[in-house]
Parts: sequence; structure tokens; C-alpha cells
Amino acid sequence: MRRVPTLAAAALVAAVTACGGSGQPDRPAPSTLILGIDVSGSFRNSRNYDDAIDFAALYIYAHLHGLGGLHEPTALFISSVGGVRPGEPKAFHPINDFEGRTEEQIAADLRTWFPNVDAYTDFNAFFQRTSDLVKERGLILAPLNVILLSDGVPDVPPGTRLAANQSPFARLDLTPLEFLSRSVTVRLLYANPTVGDDWKRLVPRRRVRIWTQESQVMVGWRNHLHLDRPLDQQDDLWKWVRDNVDFRVRTARLL
Repeated sequence: MRRVPTLAAAALVAAVTACGGSGQPDRPAPSTLILGIDVSGSFRNSRNYDDAIDFAALYIYAHLHGLGGLHEPTALFISSVGGVRPGEPKAFHPINDFEGRTEEQIAADLRTWFPNVDAYTDFNAFFQRTSDLVKERGLILAPLNVILLSDGVPDVPPGTRLAANQSPFARLDLTPLEFLSRSVTVRLLYANPTVGDDWKRLVPRRRVRIWTQESQVMVGWRNHLHLDRPLDQQDDLWKWVRDNVDFRVRTARLL
């Protein structure tokens, strides 16, 4: 008589299959990368918009191809931060829109989709839409990295009254992101040192990690790009990205 496998044996078989017994190549662990591009007048006037678009194109391309040891996301979306009016919904472009594209094509697409013409920077609406997207797509629990290409200066909705001595940064609401995953990191790129410090000190949060990088540092990525080498040989540039953008941030509990 054929013996029924025990639960332990069945679990072992499942584990072996999951580890490659099916013959499928190894896939990266699930992770979600979401980029928000600031198209407001304040960021445009800082003259960092074009540099940020070029960097974003390289950053997306490098991560999609795992160049220089950069982590390949299993889900990627890009949208703008802000609009003509507070709370204006914006489309999130999925990973499919970038697969098979060169970095030049990605940069051209970003400039077409996100022209720097909007007047309002609405971080809270972006965080809420990000949360809704993650839930709708079933991406909860996968590590989440949110990249903000922005000067980081929040706009206050018209008619809003701030309490005495209240900072606009204290009104930024990361609550929608708090429990989407055990690892949620918001990375603000292209802020000045004062704004970056305000994000770290004044933005209320419990579990969300915040990393900021000053615009003076960000524009230096071009110094590490060797124009005579293909992107898969740009080890100096990808090391700079790992050290200055994808830096692993410790959790800070602030409220």
C-alpha cells in the first residue's frame, strides 16, 4: 500500500521546489520602487528639474537591469508630485512602460509625461495615492522605496491656517505609508540642506525611514559618469548611487 506523505515531507518537497526545483531561473525578491517627480514652479525655478530627469532615467534603467549590484524591483511606478490644484489625481506609469527602453528614451518619456508646468506640490496626495496603488496591486508587505525628485518644499493649500509656530513640514502626512510593509523608505533628492533637515526633524512618522540628499551632492552624479563606457561598465557611477541614494537608512521613531 502506498504511504501518504507526512506534512513534514510535503513541506520539504515544497521548499525544494520553491528553491529552484522547477528549473526556473532565480528571480529577485519582491520589492516596490515608486518615483515621484516634482513638476511645480519652485522646483523648476531651482534649475534642478532637467538634472533630476536625466538622473531618474539612468536610475530607472540601472535598477531594471540590476547594474552595479543595484536591486531589481519587481514592481515600479512613476507619477508626478502635485498638479494644478490640491489633491489633483495623477496617473502612475507602470514598469511595463520602461522595459526595453534605453535611458535616453526613458528621459524623453519622462519629459513628455511630466512637463514642469504644474503650480502645486502636493506630497500628501502623492503619499495617499501611493498607498492606494500598493493596496490595489497587492504589493503590501514587499519592501517599499519611494523616491521624491523634488526641492522638498511643501505647498500649503489656499485658505489653510497654520497654528502658531506650526511648520508646513509638520503637516506632511506619512500615515498612509506606515504599515504597507516592514520596510518603507522615503528618499528626498535635490533638497537644500535646511529643507532636508526639516524633513528629518519635523515630519511626523513612526516606522517610515527618511533619507535626504542635498541638491549640491545630487548634481555630482555626472562626475562619475564616463561617457566612453557602456552603462554596464559604469562601476564608479553605480557605487555613487549605492552610497548616496540607495543608502540603507535606520528606522527613526518620531512623533
